[in-house]
Amino acid sequence: MNSVQQTMTSFDVMARRAEFPILQREVHGKPLVYLDNAATAQRPQCVIDAVENYYRMHNANVHRGVHTLSNESTDLYEGARETLRAHINAASVREIIFTRGTTESINLVAQSFGRSQIKAGDQILVSHMEHHSNIVPWQLLCEQTGAELVAIPIDEQGALDLAALDELLTERVKLLGLVHISNALGTINPVAEIIAKAKAMGITTLLDGAQALPHLNVDVQALGCDFYCLSGHKMYGPTGIGVLYGREALLDAMPPWQGGGEMIAEVSFEHTVYSELPAKFEAGTPNMAGAVGLGEAARYLQRVGLDQIAAYEHELLEYATQQLQEVKGLRIIGQAPNKASVIAFVIDGTHPHDLGTLIDLEGVAVRTGHHCAMPVTRFFKVPATARASFALYNTFDEVDRLVAAVHKAREMLL
Repeated sequence: MNSVQQTMTSFDVMARRAEFPILQREVHGKPLVYLDNAATAQRPQCVIDAVENYYRMHNANVHRGVHTLSNESTDLYEGARETLRAHINAASVREIIFTRGTTESINLVAQSFGRSQIKAGDQILVSHMEHHSNIVPWQLLCEQTGAELVAIPIDEQGALDLAALDELLTERVKLLGLVHISNALGTINPVAEIIAKAKAMGITTLLDGAQALPHLNVDVQALGCDFYCLSGHKMYGPTGIGVLYGREALLDAMPPWQGGGEMIAEVSFEHTVYSELPAKFEAGTPNMAGAVGLGEAARYLQRVGLDQIAAYEHELLEYATQQLQEVKGLRIIGQAPNKASVIAFVIDGTHPHDLGTLIDLEGVAVRTGHHCAMPVTRFFKVPATARASFALYNTFDEVDRLVAAVHKAREMLL
């Protein structure tokens, strides 16, 4: 182990790895190196146990039952809401809406807030590095309302053009939707600074935080955003569960976007009275086990410490960047000054899909494609990229395995 690999002595990565059962398996006869964390992270045993225990001991529908299991299930479900409230420092549990994930959270805002507040001639501002989940819902809204979608440009490093942003922040802009950390580039946007500018002009702000929650401490009150969206499976929790944070005053004024059980106080054929927050936006039987698992994932991140995670992952990023740049013909796509632990790359004369397939034969899992961010790959004039994304359980030795696999794949393809 060289000196670069010895610098983060306070982070016990081997103890963390022992908490993730899937990391013990092999792929193609080789120990698994899982570097597809930006697509979905793996689950620690504590999250797996929390979900299993819920189904084994407490499973029942929430809120309306009077029997013991229903009360236990309700306590666990609402306890998870409080855990998530504290995790992102929301002011109230009324501001925490459980959804299926970031995609559903953004669609909820688009269809509830957007359809009631956005009109023809208004503008919705996003960035050129957005995930499709923060583009398509706004395009649908623009088709419905006659509003216009405008994109903030990025530069050759994959950073936002802040000068262009200043020019685009006009009185026509009614909503700014921005990714906190780019899944395709790893860029960490200066969201607090941007939100302050938008707020000064009365612009409503939404942050896509799917990639931020596994890597950073997030304080929605300090950021000042109106909405913040997150996905459980990115932050070591279950799939199919996420959160929409919204300022209470905004959520209170917004109409429901789905109708059914739980979101009602009284129903007749003539009139319906809606429930108060957060139930107003949680129609139907919720993903109780998913919420319980997500709450446990948040507690896990708190126990490990997000500041320690961020520092360790930054060292991994620097080491991997240095080593990959030694590969002949390799170009890293996205080298913004402030990055999370994501490296997207291409190699001259090879297609990323072929590269990814050969890397997999070495037991190394990376993502290849456009990463649901087609405007990014078009900007950099590449059909796709290979993307290695690192998590708290990855090691410097795994970086070496990735680099060796890339070298071998390149030799086979050229």
